[in-house]
Amino acid sequence: MEKINWKNKLTSRKWWASIISFVTLMIIACGGTESIATQVSAIIMAGAVVIGYTIGEGLIDSARSNKQEDK
Repeated sequence: MEKINWKNKLTSRKWWASIISFVTLMIIACGGTESIATQVSAIIMAGAVVIGYTIGEGLIDSARSNKQEDK
């Protein structure tokens, strides 16, 4: 079984778009309103931005640290 690369998944816009699409359709299918689906989608995207930024900054800090250790 292949190991999932979570760093790539959590920073992928396509992956987040598919999650938002699934959640939005489930809300509508379960009787939720379009307004609720829009609000939930916005919350998910806000979380995705925070996660992507955090991972990106962590990678930059790690690369910077490794570069300083090589000197």
